Amino acid sequence: MISAPTLVTSCTALPPEGAGPPWSGPAASPEHLLGRKGAARIALIPPEVLEALNAGQVATVNLNEFLAIDLGRLACNVARQVGLDPGAERLQDTLGMLAAFPPMKRHLHVARAFYDLTEPRADRDAVAQALASHPSDVARSWAAQWLAFSSLPLADKLRSVFRFAADPHFGVREMAWMAVRDEIAGDVDAALRLLQPWATHPDANIRRFASEATRPRGVWCAQIDALKAEPWRGLALLQPLRADASRYVQNSVANWLNDAAKSQPAWVRDVCAQWSRGRLAPETAYIVRRAQRSLRGEAEAS
Repeated sequence: MISAPTLVTSCTALPPEGAGPPWSGPAASPEHLLGRKGAARIALIPPEVLEALNAGQVATVNLNEFLAIDLGRLACNVARQVGLDPGAERLQDTLGMLAAFPPMKRHLHVARAFYDLTEPRADRDAVAQALASHPSDVARSWAAQWLAFSSLPLADKLRSVFRFAADPHFGVREMAWMAVRDEIAGDVDAALRLLQPWATHPDANIRRFASEATRPRGVWCAQIDALKAEPWRGLALLQPLRADASRYVQNSVANWLNDAAKSQPAWVRDVCAQWSRGRLAPETAYIVRRAQRSLRGEAEAS
């Protein structure tokens, strides 16, 4: 069973900045840890890695490391590093209530506390930039979540989220599309139009964002009722991706269609049949096979 670490609920519980690490032996430089492989279990994460994660010095490399982070310690360290007061009442109140929330919701609350702390500051953009370029993937994810709190129009939010959609870390990229999901659901046609150029972008991460952010059902997010009912509205966005060379993109497109198959199975069968005509690229064959997995499961069960 995976057990979460005990949360630090006050920044006063942290050692002073510059204090030595708690593990024995010489301190390891962050560069020494960058090429590591993630531990198979939380209990196997080396103390030096865990300390570097909590200090905001390195990014996580797997889910175990993400779950092992002491969110309170990391929040306090990152606050100090980006120029915020880690002892601010707003942040302290948030840390004090983190244990009452599910793990993923805790991140949303920390991101909101950082956002609120910068609201009255003239250097807010500088703080945002420091957070968005932080070595910790978790800190960059908080920066992406700021977009969910802002009142920017959809077009501006998409321009702002672009850097996070292209982030080298998978966790930040996931947070990126979730940060703008509600706005996409609220104006589907505008979102599809704005994301159309993303579907042909040279970066596979950007192409995958266009598909993943508009999935009719998705994972860990609100559903897009308009695309559940009328998935064909998203077909123009999917067409350029039907033979994408990236498996990362292929899986997202297949999942998009699999989502749609749960409410419009006939349409998905028709799209897959159209894409399969003529000379079938291996990439397309993979997509149409995965796209119809739920349909096959239903057929086998009947």
